[in-house]
Amino acid sequence: MIDPLINEKAALAVSLLLKNKKKVACAESCTGGLLSAAITEISGSSSVFDFGAVTYANTMKQRLLGVSAETLAVYGAVSEQTARAMAKGILSYSGADYALAITGIAGPQSDGTDKPVGLVYICLASAAGQTVVRRLDNQFAENIRENNRKAAVLAALELLIAQF
Repeated sequence: MIDPLINEKAALAVSLLLKNKKKVACAESCTGGLLSAAITEISGSSSVFDFGAVTYANTMKQRLLGVSAETLAVYGAVSEQTARAMAKGILSYSGADYALAITGIAGPQSDGTDKPVGLVYICLASAAGQTVVRRLDNQFAENIRENNRKAAVLAALELLIAQF
């Protein structure tokens, strides 16, 4: 069951995509497909959503999305640079009008780097060449993993909605 607020935002995003005859693709890491699930929960989404990829492992970020080994080595999987590369990679692979990418540390454990739990990067890339990155620094007291994932999906949907 998708969270009611996420469902509301996903419905609005799908409606706007349908109205404008645009498509979106998603590349997800820490959200594990929650963004794609939220979009495809909405009736009519098959007209605007063709492709989503969950690339949890860095090797899959490289192989499927074209994130360079250098980007991952220098900036890490949780970085603005990786989010940009993920979005551009899925945009190119899918042929969609928009791509959303999410990478972060959902928690409750750290990823072993000095980056804090709750740090998330979201990137929206468009076929028109626009790229927007949003950084989230979530700090939730309870249900940290669930809340971080939901906050990332909401922010991604809001970033997409803002394009219309």
